[in-house]
Amino acid sequence: MTTYTTYTARAIEPAVLAGLRITDDAGRPCVPYTAGTAEEGSPLRCCLRSIVPGERIALVSYAPLRRWAAANGAAPGAYDEQGPVFVHAEECAGPPAAPESYPFDRSGALRTLRRYDAEGRIVGGRLLEIPADATAAFDQGFAEAFADPRVALVHVRAVEYGCFQFEVRRGA
Repeated sequence: MTTYTTYTARAIEPAVLAGLRITDDAGRPCVPYTAGTAEEGSPLRCCLRSIVPGERIALVSYAPLRRWAAANGAAPGAYDEQGPVFVHAEECAGPPAAPESYPFDRSGALRTLRRYDAEGRIVGGRLLEIPADATAAFDQGFAEAFADPRVALVHVRAVEYGCFQFEVRRGA
C-alpha cells in the first residue's frame, strides 16, 4: 500500500543552494568531496534523499530560520541557529514532486518538531520517535503544530546531532 504525505517537506531552495555551494552561512568556502561509506545513508538536504557512496557532496553550514526570517521580515533573535548539512556539490534534480513518505523517516530515529511563529520565535515543539508508520506520525505531529494559529513553520531536526532535516510551512 502506498501512503502519501499530507504536508510538504521542503528541501533547501535551489537559489540558496547555489550560494551555499560557494560560501556557506558561516562564511566558509564550500569544499566538495566524494562521499565514502562513512557518509552513506546521511541525509542530503538538496534532494531529501540519502547519500550514496561515490557522489560528489559538500558539508556546509546552513541557517534555515535566518534565511526564512530575512525573506519574511521577521527577527528570530536568539532562535537563529546554523548547523551542518550535506548537499550535492553540484546542482541536482531536487526532491521528488510527489513524495510517498517523509524524508529520513527511519523507524526508531528521534526527531524534534520545532514550531516557530511569524516572528521566528519558538512557540513549542514535540519529540517524535519515528514508529513503523512514520507518515502517519509526521502527519499527526504537523497537524498538532498547525492547529496552533501562531505556528508559521515547523523545522524537523535530528535529536542525535541537532541537524536540520527539513521544513514544513503553514499552507504548504
